[in-house]
This record gives sequence, C-alpha cells and structure tokens, in this order.
Amino acid sequence: MVDAHRLRIFLSVMASGSVNAAAGHLGISPSAVSQQVSALQKETGLTLFTRHGRGIEPTPAAHTLAAESEQLMAELKRVDAVVDDLREGGTGELSIGYFASAGYRWMPQLAKRLQAKLPELTLQMVLTEGYPPGQAPPVDIDVVPDDPTTSIRPGYHVTPLMTDHFVALVPADHRLAGRRRVEMAELADEAWISNDISAGITQEMVDRACRAAGFRPRYTVEAQDHYTATAFVAAGVGITVLPDLASRTIPKTVRRLRLTNPNPVRDIVALTAPVARSNEAAKLAVDLLQQIAAASARRR
Repeated sequence: MVDAHRLRIFLSVMASGSVNAAAGHLGISPSAVSQQVSALQKETGLTLFTRHGRGIEPTPAAHTLAAESEQLMAELKRVDAVVDDLREGGTGELSIGYFASAGYRWMPQLAKRLQAKLPELTLQMVLTEGYPPGQAPPVDIDVVPDDPTTSIRPGYHVTPLMTDHFVALVPADHRLAGRRRVEMAELADEAWISNDISAGITQEMVDRACRAAGFRPRYTVEAQDHYTATAFVAAGVGITVLPDLASRTIPKTVRRLRLTNPNPVRDIVALTAPVARSNEAAKLAVDLLQQIAAASARRR
C-alpha cells in the first residue's frame, strides 16, 4: 500500500516544481523531501523524476500518479477532519454536493436551517454535477438524480428525497401555450433546445421518452443548462423539456405544460458517504433535506 505521507510530499514537489520549493512549503529540509520521494519510488517501482539541467523533471508516470492521487488526498483530508470531530465530540465540518436546480431550490434553505441549529458548523457546498462518473469532488452528502452511473456507490447510504416529473416549456405565443397538458408526441415536429450539462442522465431520460412516443427530438440549440435553455424558449427559438424542479422560476413569456404519454420522471436521492455515517450534522442535514424536498413536492 502506498504511504500517504510520502504521497503528500510527492504531490507538493509536483505542485512546487522542485525539491527545495516543496521543502520550503512543507517546513522540512530538502534532504527529507528527497528521501521520501526516493522511498516512494522504491515503494511503487516507478521512476517519478529525472534530472533536467540543475533541476528535476516529472516523468509521465509521475503526472499520472499525481492526477490519480488528488481525489484520494482530498478524501484523506476529510477523514482527518472527521477524526478530529470525533475526538473533540463535535460536528465541526460538513460538505454537501448538489446539482444545479437542487442547489438553487434547496441548498440556501438547508444552509440557513443547519446554521440555525448548529451555529459552529463549517458548511461547504459543492457543485458535483457535470463530472465524469467517479471524478466529482468527494463530499459527505451528495444530492443527485438516481442513476446507476452516479448513485450506486459502495458503502454509501441512499435516502430518497423526491420524484421529479418532467414538464415542457414553450413560448407564450406558441400554438400549445393555452394548454395545461401536452402529449409527448405533440412535440415531435418542434425545434428542441437541450438543457442538460454534458448530455447527461436528464437528457437521456428525455430522449428515451421521445423514442417511446415514436420520434427523435430535433435539437437546434445545445444550451447545456436549464437557465440558458429557458432563455432560448423565452426568445421563441424553440421548446425544451426539463424536470419540474428546474422550471419553478420562468419568465412571463414562457408557459409550463405537464407532459403525458409518457411523462418521464427522475428520483432524487441523498447519498451519505461511509465516513459521514456517524456525523450528527450529516444526519440532521439529511433529515432537513427530506423536509425541504417534501415541501417542494407539495408545491408542484
């Protein structure tokens, strides 16, 4: 197993550009830095640096190891904070991940309620949307759409929060604007605007529902976020289909229609990391999230 202390020193050398600079940043001697890097090379069987003039140059193996180690170091730092909290009997820090519409709708309420109950809590909110699977920053609680690529994580506790129905947004002067509901097939000939970052699970759900209705949507604009997509709809460029949670605030020039036959839905869950299972602040945050989500569902 790779020694975490040596890995930290190695990463400091990579970031600092030299042994002497890393030693200065870490507050140890250059010889101690060199010894730890040499020990890491022996431990891994890798050549991490080569001589280059009067300095050193990272090898391709070093760049790969550094890239793969950053998330591990962040996770170890978080574990250290948990250990400190447990030792002191407190709940000092909590990190919560979110996707855009949950961040806008739920996170401010959650932060306010947590601070009211735990005024000493240091709260970190992290946008975890848009990363490739497994590469999002590590957090204690991650609020995500339920999807095998993001929500199945070994050891994590899954708490259901809300089922979010999809809706269609159309310009106020659109032929369907006076309706309350629309069947998916009625949108087949429209100009569509995508609204999901990196063609993620939300767009896949929409495309799957369109295929079930017998057509493929013709995307004329790739907006990649629901705020921009809504603005395109308001300008009369086309229509978009997105989760209801993302459509709660729309311009007066846009109409929201309920979808039928089919109506895609996404389940939103909170994932609690194993390291946070005993954190009282995490337990409180999940309870509050359930309350906030339930209130949001009632307002639909």
